[in-house]
Amino acid sequence: MSFALHATTLSLPSRPARQAELSVPAAPERSESGSSLESTEILRGQKAVAIRHNGLTYRLQATRLGKLILTK
Repeated sequence: MSFALHATTLSLPSRPARQAELSVPAAPERSESGSSLESTEILRGQKAVAIRHNGLTYRLQATRLGKLILTK
């Protein structure tokens, strides 16, 4: 499974990366549940990113206390 970042948007499912997009490494660290990404790889220094999934946009946000919030 691969992910493509466009500015602050993480797009799922995978599609070929365009020139303006950043690619997350194709072989992320494996965990007990399968593939795993560090939140810093997704957020890339920002407090929030938009994630598109099945035609809907969600917002992934890091709090000041170091927790993650995913909202629709």
